[in-house]
Amino acid sequence: MAIDIGRRQFVSALGGATLSWPLAARAQQPTKLPTIGFLGSATAASVWSHWTAAFVQRLQELGWIDGRSVAIEFRWGEGRPERFAEIAAEFARLKVDVIVTSGGAVLAAKQATSFIPIVFALANDPVGDGLVASLAQPGGNITGLSNQSPDVASKRFAFLRDVLPSLHRLAIMANAGYLASMREMGEVQTMSRALGLEVVRMEIRRADDIAFAFEAVKGRSDALYVVGDPLVSANNVRINALALAARLPTMSNVGEYVEGGGLMSYGPSIPDLFRRAAEIVDKILHGTKPADIPVEQPTKFDLVINLKTAKALGLEIPHNLLVIADEVIE
Repeated sequence: MAIDIGRRQFVSALGGATLSWPLAARAQQPTKLPTIGFLGSATAASVWSHWTAAFVQRLQELGWIDGRSVAIEFRWGEGRPERFAEIAAEFARLKVDVIVTSGGAVLAAKQATSFIPIVFALANDPVGDGLVASLAQPGGNITGLSNQSPDVASKRFAFLRDVLPSLHRLAIMANAGYLASMREMGEVQTMSRALGLEVVRMEIRRADDIAFAFEAVKGRSDALYVVGDPLVSANNVRINALALAARLPTMSNVGEYVEGGGLMSYGPSIPDLFRRAAEIVDKILHGTKPADIPVEQPTKFDLVINLKTAKALGLEIPHNLLVIADEVIE
């Protein structure tokens, strides 16, 4: 009898354990972290390193720590549109919770999914490019930040003229395969001609075109206006080295290009845009729909000057520019 009671107690205990084990196992299984698919259009070692750091830092400040409260999947497009499409399709298959990207890669993300929220950290003309219905009411699954702002180009010309009062011929470099770059090139060309400048177009489509473009403008230009895009970002250091060898002062719209050896830049602070993109991601991860988040515009603009490059070119930077510059590289 004692044996039967013991057996019943053992079987009862075993049954209780059998019931409790799956519950315990389920309790120990980690909860799946929300996932951000980050599609960088250039390379990790390019100017994007600054922008990525600004994005990640702001996420941390908002409580989203990679590997603990969120998972960030980084992919790099290397300035090649075909890579944008591949990465966007991968994120769609992975069913990430939100895709973060910029520029030409936004369209690839839009074509890959109409359900996953997409946040662009910068876009030249989100309405004109068909990314959103309007800035105030983007609609659909896409929102973000536009880097459009009136009068920025005219200020770039004013700063360039301050350094080069004798400026008569301007070369403009842009990626012919990127619609937004060609649009900006046209605007700069129109403004240049209105100011009485002779314009030389430098159209590139791939990295191999860059050296040939410089050969084509040799001796035909006093300065170079660089239109930023993923291809230019991925080859920024090389472009600046060739410009320096050709004795061409550069003006660009991205401050990080100046850190890579350019002369000057003026435009929206890209790190600030990426910080604000992190704030939009935070809203989405907390349940806000992209359609209900208006597209924001730049509020912070930076003038960056590289004195080392100026010295190498034999140029004197006027004191009035040094006083108002947001960053001076010495």
